[in-house]
Amino acid sequence: MAPELSIIIVNYKTPQLTVGCLQSVYSQTSNISIEVIVVDNDSADNSREIMCSVYPQIQWLQMGYNAGFARANNEGIRQSAGEVVLLLNSDTLNHDNAIEKCFGLFQSSTYIACGVQLLNADGSPQISGNYFMRGSLNNLLPLPYIGNFIKFLGNTMSVKKANIPSADSLVEVDWINGAFLMVKKTAINKAGLMDEDFFLYAEEAEWCSRLKTEGELCLYGQFKVIHLQGASANKTFASSGQGYYNLYDRKGLQIMLSNFVRIRKQLGFSWYFFHLLVFSAAVPVFFVLGILENLFLLHNPFNHFRAAAGFAANIGRLWVYTPTIISNKPHFYKVI
Repeated sequence: MAPELSIIIVNYKTPQLTVGCLQSVYSQTSNISIEVIVVDNDSADNSREIMCSVYPQIQWLQMGYNAGFARANNEGIRQSAGEVVLLLNSDTLNHDNAIEKCFGLFQSSTYIACGVQLLNADGSPQISGNYFMRGSLNNLLPLPYIGNFIKFLGNTMSVKKANIPSADSLVEVDWINGAFLMVKKTAINKAGLMDEDFFLYAEEAEWCSRLKTEGELCLYGQFKVIHLQGASANKTFASSGQGYYNLYDRKGLQIMLSNFVRIRKQLGFSWYFFHLLVFSAAVPVFFVLGILENLFLLHNPFNHFRAAAGFAANIGRLWVYTPTIISNKPHFYKVI
């Protein structure tokens, strides 16, 4: 008998995180039939032994290389037997039976994809659902100084926010955070799998844009899942910090590159070049205004130069990638 729900978890050198995730899943999903597929991105450690010794019922898929988020989840979807699939990050913890409760509402609804309210470890909310803005202008918000100016203008003009800061009930959205993304197979069969050009970041936004052509997406904000945001990605990139505002190291390059690939695919080359020019203009702004801010605060005026140099180097890499991105031909955009 086929399971009702297939849960797909991608693992890359995070066996203890994944075991914690599995424990929270299996301990709270006794009223529905599930299969759990762990897709390993060639961790080259003892991840399989650790997990299978505790949960021998999991299905283990070995990619054989670090395939990233989209390709690993796609393989899990291909191997899954349920009519509903849940993409679940290894750094999440099922809270108060959220998975089962969410599935109960979702399977009988007309929605084709859903998420829940993600929480930080301290219980504070994370952005879990988002709206598409014209020209994807929210991609500019992480830019040093320019991003804050855009936020000021948006607040002054009462522009609708691009995301749901916190949800406590059902809210319809345009795209859902990939840490918890439940999707019906009927919609996947029509919209297609995730785009395998992506290594990490932005793939769920591009996917949701195609899923949305087949039906509506929502958050069930009354259900909560803890997301230890950035725990697995930071280990992969030897980076730190949560969210998507670190644009200064390899992780920052991957974030920018993936978002620019998404913009090219969704919006075309005109919007792509608009964003590239604004990002490029942010380099001298960062250097100059950083000096002025440090002087005003009586700090070393060159305190920000390391971050600014990293940002400038990443922008240079974006320009190198631009001919490939513009061509829109298949390419695996992986920077590690």
